[in-house]
Amino acid sequence: QVQLVESGGGLVQAGDSLRLSCAASGGTFSLYGMGWFRQAPGKENEFVAGCSRNGGNTYYADSVKGRFTISRDNAKNTVYLQMNSLKPEDTAVYYCAARFGATIRETYEAGYWGQGTQVTVSS
Repeated sequence: QVQLVESGGGLVQAGDSLRLSCAASGGTFSLYGMGWFRQAPGKENEFVAGCSRNGGNTYYADSVKGRFTISRDNAKNTVYLQMNSLKPEDTAVYYCAARFGATIRETYEAGYWGQGTQVTVSS
């Protein structure tokens, strides 16, 4: 079983930056594809960014491409989401997700989820 714990959310103004972290435990981190998803009030959970097991391949939702960067440090069992040029529409609960042996692009592909961290962007 893999446990995921997100941190780094908060209240910021439009144009600011935040870095989210997701610490993993209970498994061999380097064997898991990792991803970030988000859910805004009244909306479905949506894919934000993902990376391969070694971090060499990354991919993003069109809405965040060029502003967000996903990375991972397998020595620290941690995946990050650097969010720049934040917009009010980025306001959501952000979730970290893991999938054994493969990448994640869809919610149903994730085997493990964190508890989420709130990101609020004011205009």
